[in-house]
Amino acid sequence: MAVSSDHFDVIVIGAGPAGALAAIRLAQEGLNVAILEKSSFPRFVIGESLLPQSMAFMEKAGLLPRLAAAGFQYKDGANFSNDRQFSSIKFSEKFGEGPASTYQVERGKFDSLLADAAAEAGADLRFQQDVTAVEFNEVCAIIAGEGPEGAFRHTTRFLVDASGYGRVLPRLMKLDAPSDFPARHALFTHVEDQLAGRDFDRNKILISVHPRCRDIWFWLIPFASGKSSVGAVVPPEELKKYPGSPSEKLWAIINETTELKDLLRDARELRPVGEMSGYSTKVSRLAGPQFALLGNAGEFLDPVFSSGVTVALKSADLLIEPLMRQLKGDNVDWEADFAKPLQVGVDCFRTFVEAWYSGELQDIIFNPPSDDNPIKQMIVSVLAGYAWDERNPFVLQGPRYLDMVAQQCA
Repeated sequence: MAVSSDHFDVIVIGAGPAGALAAIRLAQEGLNVAILEKSSFPRFVIGESLLPQSMAFMEKAGLLPRLAAAGFQYKDGANFSNDRQFSSIKFSEKFGEGPASTYQVERGKFDSLLADAAAEAGADLRFQQDVTAVEFNEVCAIIAGEGPEGAFRHTTRFLVDASGYGRVLPRLMKLDAPSDFPARHALFTHVEDQLAGRDFDRNKILISVHPRCRDIWFWLIPFASGKSSVGAVVPPEELKKYPGSPSEKLWAIINETTELKDLLRDARELRPVGEMSGYSTKVSRLAGPQFALLGNAGEFLDPVFSSGVTVALKSADLLIEPLMRQLKGDNVDWEADFAKPLQVGVDCFRTFVEAWYSGELQDIIFNPPSDDNPIKQMIVSVLAGYAWDERNPFVLQGPRYLDMVAQQCA
């Protein structure tokens, strides 16, 4: 059988949010772009609670009208509970400018919406494309694999890996580096939540902390359809204490809470409980002269503050300007022009995640400064996704500021 072969200005591996947004923006610039996606859409993915910062990137691509018409659940903040204390944040109370609301989305529908927009923008969108090899020469990248019609071997001036947990280039190019986050285990499902008429704010994600072990936390993400995403993040040593199937483990842990157990007392599972373990990832480098890693293909921290899609979209946004300069013949320093700017926000989120598990950020959230205190506004801004706003002292000096505020709030 003949091997199919095409040449593109840019090939994007993966049609998730990062890959689709990058393809849309590059196609709008007039480039010949292909997206090679291993799976078929729609597909189930977690990471369903977006942050307001994401809306700025969507607006640049002209996607806000599509999102508004899709009927996704409106989101304006986050609620936190540990069965003894309750705290609520509103994104409108953040520091700085930018959108103050967003959506909670079923990713099958959301990702399909973005992929369809990429195809309409002119990207060549191909599903069931399994990339198995990549090589580089002086003028192009060569990418090979298998698709429904047989083997392919394409060439491209630049290769973008937005393959998420598939992590195609980190595997093929041996870019993986040890994560400095401890291994954690996630259990998750979708439920018919039966929350209509209950005292529950569907406009906010609910993050609940286990009353006995602060390292165990839960998410409850309501969708617009009377369904919700439910999940728990548990240290492996704690998970060993719970026997049975993934479903039995998840509900046993939920039933050790008071508020969350009550909220979900009539819930009905709509899909088998899924599992992920050791999901934090890191790489030795994020980009080079002929490639860049976007979103989870590069680095993933933890789901606690729903930062994954925001980092993915930010990485796609940061890609456009240096890549367009390079394709026009300019020299680009990919470390200075892409990796370091992206790392500013990733490091800020890392500080907040570390402070969550150390207990410092939980102390702040459950004993917060007053609403008119600029310290609270700056913290809310990071939780809204504005982790690249260097006017906010928590962005570049997070550990010192968080430690100071935590001592006052504990």
